[in-house]
Amino acid sequence: MTRQRHKQHARWAWLLLAVLIVWEDISSVGAQALSDSALAQIDFAQNLGAQIPLDLRFQDETGKRVRLGDYFGSKPVILVLGYYGCPMLCTLVLNGLAEGLQDLKWRAGTEFDVVSVSINPKEGAPLAAAKKRTYVKRYGRSGAAEGWHFLTGKEPEIQMLARTVGFGYRFDTVTQQYAHPSGVVIVTAQGKVAKYLFGVMFPSRDLYDSLRDAGANQIGSPIQRLVLLCFHYNPLTGKYSGTIMSLVRMFSLATVVGLAVLILRSARRPKPA
Repeated sequence: MTRQRHKQHARWAWLLLAVLIVWEDISSVGAQALSDSALAQIDFAQNLGAQIPLDLRFQDETGKRVRLGDYFGSKPVILVLGYYGCPMLCTLVLNGLAEGLQDLKWRAGTEFDVVSVSINPKEGAPLAAAKKRTYVKRYGRSGAAEGWHFLTGKEPEIQMLARTVGFGYRFDTVTQQYAHPSGVVIVTAQGKVAKYLFGVMFPSRDLYDSLRDAGANQIGSPIQRLVLLCFHYNPLTGKYSGTIMSLVRMFSLATVVGLAVLILRSARRPKPA
């Protein structure tokens, strides 16, 4: 099996896992401990053109106090919000980003930087350092350690950054986990929000186009948010929209069937001589 085919199979596997997670989340909405109003507010608003407050203070993976503006000024930035102890969605986002960056000719640390920021104020440098080791190794490019940064911080700074880029999140005291959307934010060198990429898979072409435009200080246009359909919640009835539930179930079923067909066809395809 060629390297390209292996990568294609890996992408399908991650997509299948994401679909199964969404299915599991929808099936268990009755046990959700968050209030109706809190769930209704979870969103990823596209605040295109917003200026990120570069004076915000965080802590890097070594424990050093840093200014957010330290990572801006000369090149565009991929900003990733989530938390390092996340058991599901954040890992899928980081894995999808690392895979997309592997196929990109541009290198982190040279043409752009990646800045991951934890939304959990209880997380610190040791956990951030562990995540950095994992994803620098996964990315596998020289100079990656200088181009991919993992930050932690205090609640006020985290909330201000999240509000600026439109990243909504809430903490569930029952599961001790954060409910949040998935995606990354492309930011110009001057700290202005230029583009959003939603979901858990980020094709290299989309990453390149977004980074190139951000490098030229171009602000993109809003995009559709199909991945967030599962957040269409009706606080009056305490349930998700029946239409949305049907659409997501149909999408999930079609994806599973399509994946099975593709895998079978790939397995039966004769190997080149």
